Amino acid sequence: MEAKPESHKLIFEKEGVYLHTNAKRSNQDTTVPGFIRIVERDGEPAMEWSPVEEYARKAPAVFYTKKLAGCFSCTREEETKFDPGYEPDWAVISTVKQQRRQEHPPVRETGQWGSFSLPLSELYSLRRARFSLGRNFLVLTTRGGDPLPPLHFNRGGARELLKAMQRYIRLAPSPMDGRLFLAYPHDSGALSQSFDELHLFDDTSADLVSRFIQDPYATTFGGFSKVTNFFRGALPHTHHESPLSNRSPQDAHCPHPADEEPGFELITCVKLGPRPEVKRGKPLDNWDQFLDPEGRVTDPQKVKELVFRGGIVPSLRREVWKFLLGFYPWNSTTKEREDILRGKTDEYFRMKVQWKSVSEEQEMRNSLFRGYRSLIERDVNRTDRHNSFFSGNENPGLVLLHDVLMTYCMYNFDLGYVQGMSDLLSPLLFVTQNEVESFWCLTGFMDLVHQNFEESQEAMKQQLLHLSILLRALDPELCDYLDSQDSGSLCFCFRWLLIWFKREFSFEDILSLWEVLWTRLPCENFHLLMACFILESQKEELIGSNHDFNSILKHINELTMKLDLQPILCGAEAIYLQLTHCKELPLKVQEVLGLRVPSSSSEESPDSEPKETDTLLTQSETRGASSCQPYNGQTPQRPPPTYP
Repeated sequence: MEAKPESHKLIFEKEGVYLHTNAKRSNQDTTVPGFIRIVERDGEPAMEWSPVEEYARKAPAVFYTKKLAGCFSCTREEETKFDPGYEPDWAVISTVKQQRRQEHPPVRETGQWGSFSLPLSELYSLRRARFSLGRNFLVLTTRGGDPLPPLHFNRGGARELLKAMQRYIRLAPSPMDGRLFLAYPHDSGALSQSFDELHLFDDTSADLVSRFIQDPYATTFGGFSKVTNFFRGALPHTHHESPLSNRSPQDAHCPHPADEEPGFELITCVKLGPRPEVKRGKPLDNWDQFLDPEGRVTDPQKVKELVFRGGIVPSLRREVWKFLLGFYPWNSTTKEREDILRGKTDEYFRMKVQWKSVSEEQEMRNSLFRGYRSLIERDVNRTDRHNSFFSGNENPGLVLLHDVLMTYCMYNFDLGYVQGMSDLLSPLLFVTQNEVESFWCLTGFMDLVHQNFEESQEAMKQQLLHLSILLRALDPELCDYLDSQDSGSLCFCFRWLLIWFKREFSFEDILSLWEVLWTRLPCENFHLLMACFILESQKEELIGSNHDFNSILKHINELTMKLDLQPILCGAEAIYLQLTHCKELPLKVQEVLGLRVPSSSSEESPDSEPKETDTLLTQSETRGASSCQPYNGQTPQRPPPTYP
């Protein structure tokens, strides 16, 4: 009996649709030209994309089936394992366990894509976006949760493609996100919703420039790519994640009607007001005026406000820093501080004697202690050696740096030493010029940032999510562009947040910056607002030059020592004022800024942290301050901090 030939019917075809491969470890083009088609094979409608002939010869084919939500003809090259090594600029985590996905294997092989065929019944959602440069693209997600690479419609045709898809499936706009459309089978009422009501694209303008960007920096980034690869794998992914995004600013004034699908909440559209102009003030230069006759600080809040506004003159830093970092209580008298210093000195040297008295035989049987010492010795020899206090081979400053870090291991042996902590200590030691005082200032500093160095890295992932929420609120278009380049997780900001911009500014600027951040004004996440301002300032370069994944990393890295601190502090404060003056600020943004206490449902036990991270990631991709946001009409539960 002869086999029945396969029935094939071409419904739609469009040339000039570019697939963004984001090939990070190859020298292939990151955009591949090809054809997009809607075809019927034995009555089953499917979307197919295939590269032009010259690309088709060097890329595998990818197919989806109803039984398998991934592909059966290709596998993905395993991500490079995270190896912290000892590179001073990038190695910041001692041990990281690489997470492996068990379900729905990805469909890429060494960063390249060939033809793919996706039955429309397996399409879960599509997300659309359009940049100000006139470039439209679609991101499709399967029911198995696998996002396909973005399809760029540089020559138009998106509207016609979606019209063809409408013959077989219903695309329902999400009331939660103006750019997300969920795919459903046709039902009796599906035809009542016309395609024109969707307003997915306006293809009246084509892209002015089509670029083929090579990947010359695939092997350049060494340790930084290790950090990025870890976080790209560690940030949670769910089948809801990929399609969720926000409207472009030009769409923000157009609310979509509410859908009756479960899981969505009604929203209203919110626009930010103008960003105010902010100027810096004079530094704190008169300490005695804040002390009563017994030496108590009479107005700690006023001191913090002055420090936040203008910093501290160098001659007063040694004294004021000890208050900002909790070495001295604000209400302590001069006599009490003398007693505190004696007690803290005795305690420090008792801990120092502990590690000093460890014999070589004991150390040989204590691999953890031996590992801490080895890490510290390596880092001390390359920390701020350009500074005269730490330069030279026989510099006593290096001995103090080593001894304080070793003593901190005895103080907090559970955490021990993690690369990056030497960066936090060196400015403290430089200012105090004292071993004991610098140690206790370090413990106060670590109380603020110790979670950054914990092995789980949950705090760092949380900060990156908070940064994503803020940036999405401020500039959805920039977030869309970073998403399209596989950089939406903002992992290139990892080092900024880990050690509070220590490697990004000059040593003197860091002294000014940290004392501002230690005030915790106007909110505890002020450093995230700084990161937002820096990224906003680079928007034109990133989008205008069409940077891809690797060149984004390179560009951000090259900002080191090229940033001007004072304008960034002004810009970050202006962002804070702009957001807090918005009467309908999204609830998640309020929480990040400390204007609203998180609901009890978000205050989960440590065992539930991954679930909370999943929620935050999903919500961070659906928030936008100049786009539609949920608002319950209630005022924030906690008023914003006051400062001059």
